[in-house]
Amino acid sequence: MLTNRYRGLVRIHGVAVILAVAVFFWVYAGFIMAYVPVVRLSREVNLLPYFLCVVIGLLVGGSRIRASEARLTRLGGTEAARLATTQVALMALAVFTMMFATQDHSISRLFLGTFLVFSWAGLFWLHRALPRLLAGYFYGEAERMPTLFVGRTESLTGLEEWLSHRTDLGVQPAGFVAWENPGQREGGTRAQTSRFDLQVSPFADLPRLLDEKGIGQVILLELPADRGVARQIIAHCQARGCRLLIQHQVDEILGHPVVSVDEGGRHFFTLHQEPLEEPLNRAVKRTFDIAVALPVVIFILPWLVVVVWLIQRRQAPGPLFHTRARSGERRVQFDMLKFRSMTVTLADETTEGRQASADDRRIYPLGRFLRRHSLDEFPQFWNVLTGEMSIVGPRPVMPLLDLEFERHVRAYRSKHWVKPGITGLAQSRGFRGEIKTPEQLEERIRLDLYYIAHWSIWLDIQITLKTLAQVFVPPESAY
Repeated sequence: MLTNRYRGLVRIHGVAVILAVAVFFWVYAGFIMAYVPVVRLSREVNLLPYFLCVVIGLLVGGSRIRASEARLTRLGGTEAARLATTQVALMALAVFTMMFATQDHSISRLFLGTFLVFSWAGLFWLHRALPRLLAGYFYGEAERMPTLFVGRTESLTGLEEWLSHRTDLGVQPAGFVAWENPGQREGGTRAQTSRFDLQVSPFADLPRLLDEKGIGQVILLELPADRGVARQIIAHCQARGCRLLIQHQVDEILGHPVVSVDEGGRHFFTLHQEPLEEPLNRAVKRTFDIAVALPVVIFILPWLVVVVWLIQRRQAPGPLFHTRARSGERRVQFDMLKFRSMTVTLADETTEGRQASADDRRIYPLGRFLRRHSLDEFPQFWNVLTGEMSIVGPRPVMPLLDLEFERHVRAYRSKHWVKPGITGLAQSRGFRGEIKTPEQLEERIRLDLYYIAHWSIWLDIQITLKTLAQVFVPPESAY
């Protein structure tokens, strides 16, 4: 029920945003044509295709609103700015693609630019203020839902933040029923957080509280050990027309977040979502890989090979490429290509397994430049074309380090569920170079697993663009 209220709020907000920008587009265009001679917007220009591009950009950007739906009514300035920026960027991409594709010289660039700037300001305000206004209108006093919580008193801990977002949807905390004896004092005890103060009652009082307080919703914070008690609660709720929500404790018991899945009528919990197990998603990702890797291999890699080979002859003679085994998808080993960035030494397993450090003497001058700007990784676009790697994915490491890291992070092997990448979510956020502490390793693996569970083609595009920016402006961790 709460999910439907939030989903409805997101949809209404999305429609309101599109309508507001649509009205502003035509009003702004009419105002400029009539009153601002500086902007020469010809009356013969066909604005309809640009208007449609604006709408398409907003519709595509609506996915970002859905991603924020759990906290939509409490968006901070940073989140609202990020949403507005994403939508305006998509609008600009669609609009200017249309302009360049049609070679339209009649449309005013100044009109489009100022429209996008004012749209960003309007979207920022709408994302900050409109969801709460809509929630107040649709889920105001008449839609308030007195809610009773059932469970152990300690299970209420940590519920405050969740409740603070749901009060905007009409959830009105009305009391707490405890499995255990809430105390012998007259009036019972109170379950208190910094914001909510709830009267704690014994379980025997449940039917009375449902009737006296006009409870519309019961939230069961944990399943009782006695099946009979659980059935009593369901019977009481059904008899009084109360909605019942049941919170599961599987993630608390296992000590790991879980995902609910339905498999052929049977209900299961799993530790991770895996969108890349869907064949269509794999095909989309593979198409993106080829679309990026093929132009690089044809147009960039050949002249880069010549330049690197010529300078290597002077600074560090030896093989052009550094080819070493890496673990790929399902831990299948493959030979990963890199431009050699270190001087040639006798093969030694210990030396080979040592990570490169900031002042590593093995790195020759050009090699340092190649590593800092990620140019040494460009031969891996060939690995992408052959299907051994992807543009984006968990970065592969040396087999010796694989074994070492597995001993430090228990979820390490899960990164091998997908193809390794030339870049990854961790790398796009500055986690590059030497891993010096267990915390750095854990954060990289956490980001790798987040990427696997939340993959989308838009996430791949964002990571690729951020990595491209780092080629020109490397982070401090790149060496």
